[in-house]
Amino acid sequence: MSATPLSQRLWRDQSVSAIAAGFVTVLVGFASSAAIVFQAAQALGATPSQTASWMWALGLGMGATCIGLSLRWKMPVVTAWSTPGAAVLVTSAAGVPMEEAIAGFLLSALLIVIAGFSGVFERMLGRFPLSLASGMLAGVLLRFGIDAFAAIQAQPLLVLAMLGTWLAARRFWPRYAVILTLLVGTAIAAATAQLDLGQLRLELARPEWTTPRMSLAAVLGVALPLFVVTMASQNVPGVAVIRASGYPVPVSPAIGWTGAANLVLAPFGGFALNLAAITAAICMGPEAHPDPAKRYMAAVWAGIFYLLVGLFGATVAGLFAAFPQALVLAIAGIALIGTLGSSLATARQDAHERDAALVTFLVTASGLSLLDVGAAFWGLVAGVIVRLVLRPPRAA
Repeated sequence: MSATPLSQRLWRDQSVSAIAAGFVTVLVGFASSAAIVFQAAQALGATPSQTASWMWALGLGMGATCIGLSLRWKMPVVTAWSTPGAAVLVTSAAGVPMEEAIAGFLLSALLIVIAGFSGVFERMLGRFPLSLASGMLAGVLLRFGIDAFAAIQAQPLLVLAMLGTWLAARRFWPRYAVILTLLVGTAIAAATAQLDLGQLRLELARPEWTTPRMSLAAVLGVALPLFVVTMASQNVPGVAVIRASGYPVPVSPAIGWTGAANLVLAPFGGFALNLAAITAAICMGPEAHPDPAKRYMAAVWAGIFYLLVGLFGATVAGLFAAFPQALVLAIAGIALIGTLGSSLATARQDAHERDAALVTFLVTASGLSLLDVGAAFWGLVAGVIVRLVLRPPRAA
């Protein structure tokens, strides 16, 4: 008997629930972290056209990998941009010229390709203390949490309403907490004439090439922190969700392909792609389809919606530029509260690693910059030193 043609199989496995799950996946992923990506672009001095190019590259990368990998293995494979990676760029890479940052994106992507396709991903993470990576991430995210509450002073009604919405939604509708918070904040900003929509228009994004220029700051301040955070704080939870959902996705090739897509799109602003965790669970649950073998179509639809987001990246960038600064700060901080909490918990989980993780956290949070290299790298250096002193290697 001949194999079922791909077109027939896709039609047979299609469902309204898969389309809905794909849409919710993109909505949750986008609403919860696009503001952080926008801040990262601003921190690197991106022009409006470069910011639109970032959204184009990220949308194209996520769309292509979601669709391609899900169809390849007939299993839901959902990818995402690295939200903690964007946070690293806001803090550690701020002030780094765009050309050098792009070089950092390329090097980080190359490291992900090697770590994935070589099969050393699990062994590599086993050698690097997760507590230090978590401490670095917590130090990076601390600023976002502080800024969210500090914004109350500038816009008390707006920010307090958003925080109240988030708290209520976390109690009753936790999956939609960030989306509802963003909607309430947008409604209040519109009602108080704080939304500047005069320049907003439906516009396709145009990719804008930036020629990379390698430097010490690109390697130590961008590439290495971005790589560590993406692998330890994004790909590890992504793998855990896949395994917990019962799908035997080939992990190493999947990560390798996200790195390959990242490598191609880095010169256009694609800073980091990885396996998704929270949003992936939406496509892997029974809401996507009662039959687990057909849930891959939810990831395919997520990829289609991500492609649309990328194509209209100029409109997306214009929308976030229209938001008041207090709204952007508040939604970014609120969206990262859960990640900050889990990072702190992981950093202090191992009593033997606790001091080193705490030092990593404090140095990273301090904003220290030496030799034009940001605090995330120096936090890791300080943590490794403390770890070596307190837990010296055993004699052979």
